[in-house]
Amino acid sequence: MTSRRARFPEIPTVLVAALLAGPVLAGLAGTVLPAFGYLPVLGYDSFSLAPFKDLFAVPGLAVSAKLSFATGLSASLLSLAIVLVFTAGWSGTATFRRLTRFVSPLLSVPHAAAAIGLAFLIAPSGFLVRAVSPWATGWTRPPDVLILNDPLGLAMTFGLVAKEVPFLFLMTLAALNRPHIRDAYRAGASLGYGRMATFFKIVLPQIYPLIRLPMLAVIAYATSVVDVAVILGPTTPAPLAPRLVTWMSDPDLSRRLMASAGALLQLGLTTGALLCYLVLERLARSVLLRGLSSGQRRRRDGPGRIAGLVLMVAVIAVMVLSLMLLGLWSTTRSWWFPAVLPQSWDLTRLADTVTMGAPALWATLALAAAAAGLATGLTLWLLEARDQSGRRAGNKLKVLVFLPLLLPQIGFLFGLQMLFLRIGLSGSFSAVLLAHLVFVFPYAVLSLSDPWSRLDPRYAKAAAAIGASRMRIFWQIRLPLLLRPVLVTLAVAAAVSVGQYLPTLMIGAGRIVTITSESVALASGGNRPAAALYALMQLLIPLAGFVLAALVPAVLHRNRAAMRLERR
Repeated sequence: MTSRRARFPEIPTVLVAALLAGPVLAGLAGTVLPAFGYLPVLGYDSFSLAPFKDLFAVPGLAVSAKLSFATGLSASLLSLAIVLVFTAGWSGTATFRRLTRFVSPLLSVPHAAAAIGLAFLIAPSGFLVRAVSPWATGWTRPPDVLILNDPLGLAMTFGLVAKEVPFLFLMTLAALNRPHIRDAYRAGASLGYGRMATFFKIVLPQIYPLIRLPMLAVIAYATSVVDVAVILGPTTPAPLAPRLVTWMSDPDLSRRLMASAGALLQLGLTTGALLCYLVLERLARSVLLRGLSSGQRRRRDGPGRIAGLVLMVAVIAVMVLSLMLLGLWSTTRSWWFPAVLPQSWDLTRLADTVTMGAPALWATLALAAAAAGLATGLTLWLLEARDQSGRRAGNKLKVLVFLPLLLPQIGFLFGLQMLFLRIGLSGSFSAVLLAHLVFVFPYAVLSLSDPWSRLDPRYAKAAAAIGASRMRIFWQIRLPLLLRPVLVTLAVAAAVSVGQYLPTLMIGAGRIVTITSESVALASGGNRPAAALYALMQLLIPLAGFVLAALVPAVLHRNRAAMRLERR
């Protein structure tokens, strides 16, 4: 009986495979066929290479592809470098713990909100220029300098770094929370190695496999990002992904074939970036191995530690300042250059904007609540089933969970859009919810897997020994003990859903509008107070979730210290 159960996957695993692989494979098929000229619904019922010929004849295509590749890969590498250098220099110190408290909430900031806040900060008429004008620069008008939308994509790269550093840092923190890591630090110190040398020579080889998949996901996202590129990226020409979205929404339906060919180009570009990273990874490994055999202790690592601290503090300061500017701009009536602070305030406009945006706000809340609830519930079901069967999460399951994050969204969302059009679901709430769920579920698994595995199994065994059923053990033992991680998972999942721009734009077909899609449109339109308010609402929804995740267990378990086992 046991061997038969071992051969067949559990129902939750099958459901997860269908939920994640199904839309991705269907979407890829729906992208590949039109790319080769086959789209019967538009009258194209034979295969040809004409879409690729049309694509390669588009002016500036090579520049767009280079921009996507270079900005995405460089932003990912820079983010990883900042996280590793800071962790190597300061892990285990009081400074590290203090900064961790600032970095963790930044994970809940959606990409679009972070990009809008950064634009307010670094624009020629932004806060940084105002702070030094005119007393230090003599500028009474914004300087004629192309900072935002610069042709090299530097602002876009910096925006991606500011958002990806918190994500990679929290993945590294989770990896550091493993047994024997402290022993590794002690062993390095006893052998005379410096703090950073101990990390790179002893600790990093142990934890890197745990942050490798998140890093690959960051590269895939950064090379195909749309919302950040629209707000901060170049426009003449734009990176490849925003141009694909423009072609896909073109009234000339024949351009959708060319857009599908472009989506395959985007897929190849992202794959090339991932392969490039894997080559760099092998080179770094060989360098690290040579360093291991050299025997150098590198005790004097002060400059490296200071560099890591300065970079991490700079990222946190930029993000915090950007979010503060969102709050200022959302209540501003007039704020003319070069004033550092607004000349007048207007809360009535804020109330009017909230009233007008109520449908988008309710749609965002409904999608976030439904996607977070379904993703968290499915994750709990999957973990409980694998626990009961005695199976551990293998590499195949991990790759399957990360599959939607390892592919560029635009590579399969266009095909998924065509599929939903064919079956009459395009523009429906359920279709957008399914698209959100594909991207929300991996983060729910990431958030909950580690606390679940660290829960002491003796509680369940003791309950089973006195006759408690599996259902009762789950509801009355495991779930109360994991209340805080479960609520944090719900908050993370809701934050990911709120930040979904491209799935809402493409699958929603203009009929499902969220505050994220509205904020990107307003940021492009130049209405700063309205864009700031929508970006602020993007931020407040996840923040409310994280506050509830902290308050509810504190209230329910205020007199039960033993129930806060996950803190140990």
